[in-house]
Order: sequence, then structure tokens, then C-alpha cells
Amino acid sequence: MTRVAAIDCGTNSIRLLVADADPATGELVDLDRRMTIVRLGQGVDRTGRLAPEALERTFAACREYAAIIKEHGAERLRFVATSASRDAENREDFVRGVLDILGVEPEVITGDQEAEFSFTGATRELTGRTDLARPYLVVDIGGGSTEFVVGDEKVRAARSVDIGCVRMTERHLVHGGEVSDPPTEEQIAAIRADIEAALDLAEQTVPLREARTLVGLAGSVTTVSAIAQDLPDYDSARIHHSRVSRARVREITEHLLHSTHAERATIPSMHPGRVDVIGAGSLVLLAIMERTGAEEVVVSEHDILDGIAWSVA
Repeated sequence: MTRVAAIDCGTNSIRLLVADADPATGELVDLDRRMTIVRLGQGVDRTGRLAPEALERTFAACREYAAIIKEHGAERLRFVATSASRDAENREDFVRGVLDILGVEPEVITGDQEAEFSFTGATRELTGRTDLARPYLVVDIGGGSTEFVVGDEKVRAARSVDIGCVRMTERHLVHGGEVSDPPTEEQIAAIRADIEAALDLAEQTVPLREARTLVGLAGSVTTVSAIAQDLPDYDSARIHHSRVSRARVREITEHLLHSTHAERATIPSMHPGRVDVIGAGSLVLLAIMERTGAEEVVVSEHDILDGIAWSVA
């Protein structure tokens, strides 16, 4: 066993995994797994820069994670940063801050690298299952971008496109600093048009319709699963490898897009940081299912974070 730590810093959240990894058996034993909503990508689509308050929220989470990593005595740490920090003009401020706190530089990876980590994290434990046909289409719906990966044991094709839940919300639903509550039909149609255009781009590289099993990752997908199961709180064990039908995803998406902030906030499994962006995130998932013809999505709690951990194990 090798004790490793992995940090995934995305547009909406920063997550930590400390685990014991055994590459010989393919076993990854969690010691600590946690997520903090920091909204690092706040305003990036509009300004091209990371906001000072977003950086400070992220650095505060890094300080907390540094203490946890030290407590567990992890031998190796890898910090991967995705869409927001890849796009920002002032990303060097972010890099310096992380280096000061954690002693490692964040690796601002490409969309293709992001896709490969996501695929490894989501599918490594599916090896040998006979109830899930291959090839897999792994879809990681993040805050700033969505990754599409088709593969069997290995990645065959991958593409990252800019249709994350935060980006779609800020681009189409924010006016005068406020999120539309609820969105208008015209705003929903504009989001849908952006998603469809991005799916056209993804299909130029990734054979989306050839996949036999759709595997969905990240907070928008896991939250939809929690709602579908009517969970009294967020329960990772019940969400991991749950299956949600396309009809149920459509029903949930319609409800989320036509409800108010206050109504969405009362959903027991809803993280407060997702209340404003979950409508756009669920619409991305629904559009993917409709485009590919997937009758259901297999929901995974294991994703890019697990892929990062394996990369250092």
C-alpha cells in the first residue's frame, strides 16, 4: 500500500482524497474524502480573471486540507486544477498561493488529461462486471466544462467542452448580479442551444452514440441521483453506482428549472453551493442522455479525484 493524497480543484469545488492504494490489486481504500464549494470560477467567464474573494476561499480550503494530509502522513500529493484556473489571466496568483500552502504546484491540466483521469477513476472498479456493457461513455459535468470519454479498459476518444453548470448559469441566468428566480423559457432555451452546439463539437471527436453504458460523474449528476432516490440527506453509499432513468432525469430537470431558489434550497440532499447551478447542470445531463439515446445513467462517486490518486500511486 502507498498512502497518497489527491486534490482536484475545479470551477465550483475543491476536493481532497487521502487513500491507501495498492496498484497490484487495484484497491483504493479511502482514509479521508471531502469537498468544499469555493466557486473559484466566480465571474471568470465574464472577466477572464480569478476574483480575489474566490482565491481566498480556495486558499482557506487548501489550509484545511494541508492539515488533514499532514495528519494522515500521506507520502505523495498531486494537486490538479481544471477549467477555471486554465482560463484565467491571473492564474499565477493561484499557483503561488497553492505552492505556499501545500508545497506543490497545481498542475493546470488540459481537457484531454482531465478526461483520462475521470475515465480511470470511474471505470477501474467496473472491471469484471457483466451487467454493464462496453464501451463506456464517461461524462464528467463540472463547473466550467464537461468531459466526454469513450473507452473500454483504456480511453479511445476524449473531448472537453465549455458547458459546465457554473459557466451556463453565469452566461445565461445572471443579470445585474442576481440569478433569475426561476429562469424564463427564453433563458432555458439559450442554455439548451449552447449545450447542443457543444455536443456537436464533442461528437466531432468522440463517438457518443457508440457507447453501451453511460457513466455520470460530479456534483450535478450525484445530486440528481440523490433527488431521484428522495434521500433524506446526501448519502454517498446509496448514490454510488445508482441508476437513474432518462424519464426521471427529465422530470427532475423540469422541476429544478421551474422552481425558485428557496424551493431548491429545501431539497434535503442539496448542497447550498449547488442551489443556483443545479438546474443548468441537470439540463446538461438530460441533453446528453437525449443525444446518445441512453435509457439510464450509472452514477459514480469515483471520478477524476480517484484517477489523480491512481496516477501518483
